[in-house]
Amino acid sequence: MAPDRRDLQLNALLGITQAINNNVPENDLFRIYKFTLLGDLKVKKMALFVRHKEQWEHRVDFGTMVKWKDVKLDERFDNLKNDEQIKEQVGFEAFEWVIPILHKEDVLALLFLDEVEDLTFVKALTNIIIVAIENKRMARERQAQEAYQRELEIAKKVQNFLFPKTLPNSNRLKIEATYLPHHNVGGDYYDYVKISETKFLICVADVSGKGVPAALLMSNFQATMKVLVHRTSDLKEIVKELNKATFESGNGEHFITFFLGIYDFKERAFEYINCGHNPLYLIREQQFDMLDKGTTVLGMFEPLPFIESDKIHNLSDFIFFGYTDGLTETFNEQNEQFGEARLEQMICHADDLNYLHNNLLQELTAFKGKNAFADDITILSCRVFNP
Repeated sequence: MAPDRRDLQLNALLGITQAINNNVPENDLFRIYKFTLLGDLKVKKMALFVRHKEQWEHRVDFGTMVKWKDVKLDERFDNLKNDEQIKEQVGFEAFEWVIPILHKEDVLALLFLDEVEDLTFVKALTNIIIVAIENKRMARERQAQEAYQRELEIAKKVQNFLFPKTLPNSNRLKIEATYLPHHNVGGDYYDYVKISETKFLICVADVSGKGVPAALLMSNFQATMKVLVHRTSDLKEIVKELNKATFESGNGEHFITFFLGIYDFKERAFEYINCGHNPLYLIREQQFDMLDKGTTVLGMFEPLPFIESDKIHNLSDFIFFGYTDGLTETFNEQNEQFGEARLEQMICHADDLNYLHNNLLQELTAFKGKNAFADDITILSCRVFNP
């Protein structure tokens, strides 16, 4: 009897090992394990639950009338290390044994068994397969993380390439920008483009979503914007084309809030379109206009249901202040928002843009306290003096 049983055990061990080495899919590996217990090791009744991502998953069972797929294990089972502890918690009368499968003191699985000829071998075989599957999962997670980091680096390089390298800083025109991505890459965008000797464009945008997908969508948006601005200064045409490109890139599932404006030194006029973005500010003589005319967010509808532009005339000395909602939607420890009212108090008397940005960031940091910033923050301000 002993040699026969040893041969069966060796065959079982060889079959499982070969399957692991051949990188057999997880479901197939459990299927091989099930039939090895049934055929080679003569196990009559068993059930196996595996812990993955802090949840218990039923994987294999046979030999009873119980629908083990419907049995839910809770957190009581997470740290049970021996049979007696588990038996105190579980009334699984169908089984003689309840065996925790451990790896580095962590419970990876629970094996419920009837009487078997060699309990130690079944436990060892189960441990081999569970640890192998856990290692495969960890390897997949590492590969996914490495792929994510590569995508992140690509998106970051593309974004950095598309942001303006320098901004005007003269008595006639000064532009200040602050960009704080929530992650290594963000879904916000700002830009300044000199169209001619008498015209320039400024814009601010915020994409829905976070992380690499949002950053890649915004990078595509940035690149499209650059091409369009050098082709036309018609704001409505630019917006329509950007909406079409965003709709196609995001499959109608992602959208971008967007503000763009063009100032003409010769006409002393500022024309803009607000595409679902929070209203921005045009400040003159310590009073401000809310820049809220335009259309809806880009990328949700094709074509846009409506679109209008607005033009403000007789502008010779003014400040434009733009931002994304990560600024006003910063929360403090009492769960209060920074809000528009606090922002308006600070920008109403703005004069020096650099001081304004630094002071605003200091106030925002003090306001949030120990809370982390929950979103990307972009601030873009522009001072025009055109006597």
